[in-house]
Amino acid sequence: MIGLFIAFEGGDGAGKSTQVELLADRLGQLGYAPILTRQPGGTTLGRALRDLVLHGEHMSPRAEALIFAADKAQHVEELIRPALLAGEIVITDRYTDSSVAYQGAGRDLGAEEVQRLQMWAVHDLVPDLTVIVDITAEEGRRRRGAVHDRLESEHDGFHEAVRDHFHALAAADPQRYLVVDGTDSPTQIAARVWERVEPMLPGVPS
Repeated sequence: MIGLFIAFEGGDGAGKSTQVELLADRLGQLGYAPILTRQPGGTTLGRALRDLVLHGEHMSPRAEALIFAADKAQHVEELIRPALLAGEIVITDRYTDSSVAYQGAGRDLGAEEVQRLQMWAVHDLVPDLTVIVDITAEEGRRRRGAVHDRLESEHDGFHEAVRDHFHALAAADPQRYLVVDGTDSPTQIAARVWERVEPMLPGVPS
């Protein structure tokens, strides 16, 4: 791959989407044109799967894990891999680590099993940098207010298990992860992210 692949992860309500936009704006000011996407929902199939898995009726944890894997398989095949091969910068709001944390740890399906499923789905494609925007389950619930999808509506114990697994992933591979405090101001968080991203940038397109 000759492009740059950056993922933002974290609990619901952490502020990932804000950081995606702030980083894209900063890159745009320098002449880059990053591709922004999200999971689930970054493709036509993904949007249908997103509606099903986040807003549909009850489904089993294993079915949920398989749907998220299907979304990522299509996303990588259709959008992410071609963009990286073309030398683009791709920024995604969630990637495989969310499934490992939410279905593997939160749903207690086993992080290693879900990790293997995810890596098979994406042909072992991992981001160059994964930023984890960290907040407590209590803070996430406060920020989300009364609007909840199927995963957001889970109890705080579920969300703390997800958070703990994000921390475990980052501790195991500090070169690929950056953990930022989601209670800092958006500009403070963006500055920390930029410190890690700037040295990784390819040459500015002519």
